[in-house]
Amino acid sequence: MGETIPIAVPRKGRPLESVLDRLASRLDVPELADDITSTLRHEKALTKGTIEPDGDAAANDVYHRLATYSSVHDPTEPEYTLLRDDRAGKPRRIVFDSVTIPLEGIEGVDDDAAIQLIGREEPFRALRTHEFALGFDSADLILEEVVELRPEPLGRIEDINARINPSDTDVRVITGLGDTVYHTLMATPEIAPAVGSLDRTFLEGYEGPLCIEPRYERLVQAVLGTQTLDGVQFVYPENGREEEAAIADTGLGVYLTVTGSTARDHGLLLGEQLFPSETVLLESTPTLTETMTAVRSLLNGADLETELTVEQ
Repeated sequence: MGETIPIAVPRKGRPLESVLDRLASRLDVPELADDITSTLRHEKALTKGTIEPDGDAAANDVYHRLATYSSVHDPTEPEYTLLRDDRAGKPRRIVFDSVTIPLEGIEGVDDDAAIQLIGREEPFRALRTHEFALGFDSADLILEEVVELRPEPLGRIEDINARINPSDTDVRVITGLGDTVYHTLMATPEIAPAVGSLDRTFLEGYEGPLCIEPRYERLVQAVLGTQTLDGVQFVYPENGREEEAAIADTGLGVYLTVTGSTARDHGLLLGEQLFPSETVLLESTPTLTETMTAVRSLLNGADLETELTVEQ
């Protein structure tokens, strides 16, 4: 029996889809990746109420759907589980649980070896406790938990490892997956500088409120640097209020953007892209087996279009 390498992955959302896309291209399992992605997108839409369930109530009970999706007898078929969603009423939501993918035909790996993707709410934390040696998570969570706060800003994902105190964790970033969105500075025309750019230099002379999501407070401190934040007070959107709308009310803020269209709809000007948010491959042990080394190389690679370049 060959070695099976467990890999911690997010249970849902863009980071999980990025992992599945990576594996689909490197292991030639596009049908499996598409099946998991389409199932989770359908379940998200049901939870949000943007689509109506088909059929009678019994057939669309969440437990019935869970039993239909999951295969507990064949580990190479995906299995799902239930979590409480954070939307109004805390509905139960179907999310990814696990799947085993054989590694047949992979150079340097026994034909009966495999990887097992295992869903975790916080994969990074699972690596910190050495439950896993390899995993994927958003780079944001690392900034929020263990990156040291310093006067100078942190502007690149590849600088994260140098900011991790070894006494806090031995988890390190290996590479990114290229699913990049950006924490972007944005402001109303009244607050934005009439001359010059809406960037870190502007913030160094700014005093007043800065609207951010509460979960990103430590991340913003690391990205901007504590010196830049002298005279700045964090304020937060009220519960249920759209982030861009809250920033427009405040006049200045930081939030994730892809195209920036929603920000512009609220009359906001887009400034500097302060930090890229990207799904990253993580490693928590310096001792790798031969199979783990091969899997690590499989998941990494020069074909990745990523904001991250980490010397191995």
